[in-house]
Amino acid sequence: MKDQSTLEKGLIRLEKFIAQEGLCSRREGKQLILDGKISVNGKIVRETGFGVDPKTDKVAIVGKIEKKTTVVLYKPRGIETSKTSEDSVDIHDEFPALATLSPVGRLDKDSEGLILLTNDGLVTRAITGENSEVEKEYIVTTREPVTDEAIEKMAKGIVLDGKKTLPAKTKRLNDTVFSIILREGRKHQIRRMADACRLTIEELKRIRIGSIKVGNMKSGDVRELSEKEVNAFKS
Repeated sequence: MKDQSTLEKGLIRLEKFIAQEGLCSRREGKQLILDGKISVNGKIVRETGFGVDPKTDKVAIVGKIEKKTTVVLYKPRGIETSKTSEDSVDIHDEFPALATLSPVGRLDKDSEGLILLTNDGLVTRAITGENSEVEKEYIVTTREPVTDEAIEKMAKGIVLDGKKTLPAKTKRLNDTVFSIILREGRKHQIRRMADACRLTIEELKRIRIGSIKVGNMKSGDVRELSEKEVNAFKS
């Protein structure tokens, strides 16, 4: 693989050219090259870092590639993200138009709010990967009053299954409502953290994923993310 600095003057890396042309992200471009789906002047190129002249070389995608689509859904309370039994109702049952897209992460049946669905592996990896820095923000309503001690305890981290949760950003909004921002997504994490603080959750709503905010969305609303919004997760 050639470093950009070793290319002749006027040439740029093939994957960079593909991204600049808006064909896909730079990472996706690398994979397309490795898969033999990119040609330069009619010849398949499998070398990432290959130098092309944007003024004279003709770069093309060989064959069809799946259109990448990412949507945000306001998941209603009462349906599962993915089926846990034959009798359960999940997102794809309730929203058949989204059948070709996979949920990114999960929201349990009794929770509501934002969830992304996509066929773009880079988006999924950016949000659910082990080193993900994407924040998820929630509003939580509890049966019992939320104490300063509980807020501080959740912020510092709570041991679940022998492993401490990452530090979180927490804020009490009123006596029985608090917000919490996480950078991880362990199973039933907020409910288990609240339980450790002797709090019973009455309502749990996800209102933000990264830069994607709930805004005026209501239960059941769906919208497709713009290219700029999608690329923000991949950067």
